[in-house]
Amino acid sequence: MKLVIAIVHDEDSHRLLEKLTEANFGVTKLASTGGFLRSGNTTLLVGVEKEKTDEVIAIIKDVCKTRKEITTTSPMIADNSNYIPIPIEVVVGGATIFVVDIERFEKV
Repeated sequence: MKLVIAIVHDEDSHRLLEKLTEANFGVTKLASTGGFLRSGNTTLLVGVEKEKTDEVIAIIKDVCKTRKEITTTSPMIADNSNYIPIPIEVVVGGATIFVVDIERFEKV
């Protein structure tokens, strides 16, 4: 058995949950926050048989596409002691996926 841990953008999480559920995968959803942009993420935990791991990853890749957004969170420059946010283009979305072995699984 494997545990797939997927960290995805909040905007992708609802559709991803729907797709994984439609494919009969049990999913646990955790709210999380990204470190770089301090934006909302969702961490999904999917327990799956080893043979189904690639199917889960394929669904995640299909739903969680990267895209570009403009943000003004950083960097900032000083102008006469006033801080002026500089808009920058960043890539958001996609997914960070971890797959770990599960030594034991019990559902009580």
